[in-house]
Amino acid sequence: MSSALAVAGVTAVLRDLLDDGMIDHKVTDAMGHGVTVSAVAPDEIQLGTNQQPRLNLFLYQATPNAAWRNTGFPALDANGRRISNPPLALDLHYMLTAYGVGDLEAEVLLGYAMLLFHETPVLTRAAIRRSLDPQPVPAMPTSIVPTLYQSLRASDLANQIEQIKVTPEVMNTEELSKLWTAIQSHYRPTATYLATVVLIEPAFQATAPLPVLSRGPRDPVSLRETGPTVYGTIATPFPVITSITFPPAQIAARLGDVVTVNGQNLDGTQQTLVLSNPMRGVTHSLAPTGPSTTTAISFQIPADPADYPAGLYAASIQLLRGGDPAVRSTNQIALPIAPQITALPTSAALAADGSLTLTPTCTPLIQPTQRVSLILNDIEAVANPITTPINSPTFQFSAVPPLKYWARLRVDGVDSPLVAYGTPPTFSVPQITVTP
Repeated sequence: MSSALAVAGVTAVLRDLLDDGMIDHKVTDAMGHGVTVSAVAPDEIQLGTNQQPRLNLFLYQATPNAAWRNTGFPALDANGRRISNPPLALDLHYMLTAYGVGDLEAEVLLGYAMLLFHETPVLTRAAIRRSLDPQPVPAMPTSIVPTLYQSLRASDLANQIEQIKVTPEVMNTEELSKLWTAIQSHYRPTATYLATVVLIEPAFQATAPLPVLSRGPRDPVSLRETGPTVYGTIATPFPVITSITFPPAQIAARLGDVVTVNGQNLDGTQQTLVLSNPMRGVTHSLAPTGPSTTTAISFQIPADPADYPAGLYAASIQLLRGGDPAVRSTNQIALPIAPQITALPTSAALAADGSLTLTPTCTPLIQPTQRVSLILNDIEAVANPITTPINSPTFQFSAVPPLKYWARLRVDGVDSPLVAYGTPPTFSVPQITVTP
């Protein structure tokens, strides 16, 4: 595969092809003076009576190659590890423009240039190596080669799997007119070409899985494969989580709560509840609090305000079942850990400008990167900036009518318990009375 320098490498090879072709076909002798071959934007070209005629190659568009764009996908496995480096496959679209300073000069140049591309429909590997890595000439030191062109030797363009084909493209007058208008330059005789395909491969380390030697364990006597295990049921034979039960009248866990994980095939040994919060970079493993069954296991959330920040966790169970050679992991299910307001004044007075400042005490500790807000009934205020873990964030309300409010804390989208879901349901959060 090629490197990111391959796009510039293709342009350099095509420019070199045109430059050598003008010499081989003795175009300069036919025209009576030299010809310049360039690869710049058309609006950068200025011709006058004292300038040479010019051929210009301009890359006006690069598009994904439809045949290659899905090769090698997916690039990552279920654990997020890179398993392949799919190539970036590009088609390059060029404008070949001829500039003349006298009668018929542009037509002569364009005719010879189109003949060269017709005679060279494929850029051979040898031609690419000659252009990008020429043999040094004793009389010409390599130091005079521009630095950019020296770096193109590392493009590996000649070593990619696909060879590069150069084919003419057809653009009608409307498309050409729009293109030249966008370039903001005067129109000149132009032919358009497609160079395909350039394969650019990222240089990332990827995993290479080992081949499968047997389908299941082998019989120790006959050494034959046991093959797949067949179950006479549509139910999964593997451990799976279906739901999590919180303490009565709650829809989220609090620090110190015992939660019950419900599912199927949860019997086994080394049962562990894995709680992970990717946003906070937190992962914890908990052991069961008591006896478990095939369908339920209970765990206690530690009352640790520093290591268990409030928020949404992904919960899964790892266990070892009889006959399994390794520990199995269940599916993941959401487990919210809710914040709690532990102290809040029963009343607070508005400031002279009508604002209100509150500093409740809460648990777990609020981390600097968490989004925290205090909600009074339906009025929400975001906490002042937090730089270190604290249990007493400060909130400023710009305008709060003097009333009695139910107060709840929201941390990373998880609210402190607002309602006790009994019969009938009741509010279970502290109240604060705001006075003028």
